[in-house]
Amino acid sequence: MKIDVVTIFPQMFQGPFQESMVKRAVDRGLVEIRLVNLRDFAPGKHRQVDDAPYGGGKGMIFKPEPLFRAVEALKEQSGGRPRVILMSPRGRLFNQDLARELAAQEHLIFLCGHYEGVDERVRLALVDDEISIGDYILTGGELAAMVVIDAVVRLQPGLLDEEAVQEESFNSGLLEYPQYTRPPVYRGLEVPPVLLSGNHGEIARWRRRQALKLTWERRRDLLKKANLLAEDRAYLEQLEKENQG
Repeated sequence: MKIDVVTIFPQMFQGPFQESMVKRAVDRGLVEIRLVNLRDFAPGKHRQVDDAPYGGGKGMIFKPEPLFRAVEALKEQSGGRPRVILMSPRGRLFNQDLARELAAQEHLIFLCGHYEGVDERVRLALVDDEISIGDYILTGGELAAMVVIDAVVRLQPGLLDEEAVQEESFNSGLLEYPQYTRPPVYRGLEVPPVLLSGNHGEIARWRRRQALKLTWERRRDLLKKANLLAEDRAYLEQLEKENQG
């Protein structure tokens, strides 16, 4: 997979992309990431990428010319049909399903907005998708792009153990169950005995119920889309009754 990030702050990505899973994916040749400085595509001595909005208003807007030139240059180098993504608060909300969708692409181009946004002609003519990571305000699209790229990269085949990936939060449609490690008792807090029993069937049952309980307590909206068994539904009904009682 190829990932291009168009930004006026490429240095922001140096730390996060040189650590952990992203670095491992790059080192293994599973992902190629290029940081593209938008100012390299801006004309003039000062490499200006922004200007005041027509109609008045506070803040500055990214000009269309540098973004068009950057994306067109990257597409020409690619030879394929990359998917162009604008990180935007008015985009569709990022989730694990979207992460899997993007992970299946061969080439992604991320546009990191800043200031008050980008010229609307960029959205209309260049962008295939707008993505938001949540209903809050960030200074720019860089941090949001990092989040999306991290989630997408870790899904690349050959990077992580497939079984471990499938057990993670949201892949099952539920929040992940609690995890414990040694020692069995720490400051009076004990590991649940079932995890020390060696009974894999009971351990799996406990973990499933813990995942259901946590999701029921904290993210009931996820239960509407989760693939629930009859046993799961019976347990959730039990939780409802206990809560009412």
